[in-house]
Amino acid sequence: MKNQSTYPLRLPRSLKQEVERRAQEDGTSVNQFVATAVAEKLAAMNTAEFFADRRARADFKAFDRLMRRKGGEPPRDDDKID
Repeated sequence: MKNQSTYPLRLPRSLKQEVERRAQEDGTSVNQFVATAVAEKLAAMNTAEFFADRRARADFKAFDRLMRRKGGEPPRDDDKID
């Protein structure tokens, strides 16, 4: 069995009704719907944090040098954006 815990969640009545409606449309329980929504929010926050961290460590001068370098091959016809 998975490691689970319970949490008493208080929602405004209108929000709870919407969650119930959406869960029913989705064919899931309210608990499963809320757990999935929380997981999706955490994934979005973690993704934003990942890219913010990468941006903070970026070497933009090195990137600019790389983009200005000579040589290489021109884009193929199917690589061009029209």
